[in-house]
Amino acid sequence: MIVCAVPVKDLAAAKQRLVPALGPQARRALARAMLRDVLTALGAARLDRVWVVTRDAEVAAAAGALGAEPLAPPTPAENASHTAAIAFAQAEAGRRGARVFLTVPGDVPCATAAELAELAAAARPGAPAFAPSRSGLGTNGVALAPPDAMPLRFGEPSFAGHLAAARARGLAPRVLVLHGLGLDVDTPDDLAALLAEGAATESARLVAGWRAVPVR
Repeated sequence: MIVCAVPVKDLAAAKQRLVPALGPQARRALARAMLRDVLTALGAARLDRVWVVTRDAEVAAAAGALGAEPLAPPTPAENASHTAAIAFAQAEAGRRGARVFLTVPGDVPCATAAELAELAAAARPGAPAFAPSRSGLGTNGVALAPPDAMPLRFGEPSFAGHLAAARARGLAPRVLVLHGLGLDVDTPDDLAALLAEGAATESARLVAGWRAVPVR
């Protein structure tokens, strides 16, 4: 079984680095649209399970509407950070007998089904796969076989940290540079990239309708 976990803390406080460009309602709407784009791509990738790790009722409802399974950490601490949410999902994947565990964030609207399927296929026992963000600092995709192959820790510069941690455990990490998956939308400049490259996404259509968005 191949499982992918998408951690989403909540929508109300999403995308704080976009405050210079977008108000709170716009940021919330964009976070919701990006999650839908990610879940649509994951659905088309035909994985066995897609989990959205959240304790937020609105996020859980959006996940269920797109065929994903909401997975609620039992305590707020396990939902408090990206790292904690993924550790919880890894343990759950192992408990349920998953063969491969993937994780991607909910703010990569340009990720394609083909990229996600490639990531899923890349992991082998002893060889985890990692997809960097476009900056090369963050980790936008991970595939582990088995799910407990290694612990994961997110937050820049997580990509270099993951490669080092894998090697320290005697693993041979594989690096996949996936253009769409690499774009995580965090800053006003990322909005410009989304507009330029993500015409087919709900997220880009939403942003294109906002006249006040700075394109730089």
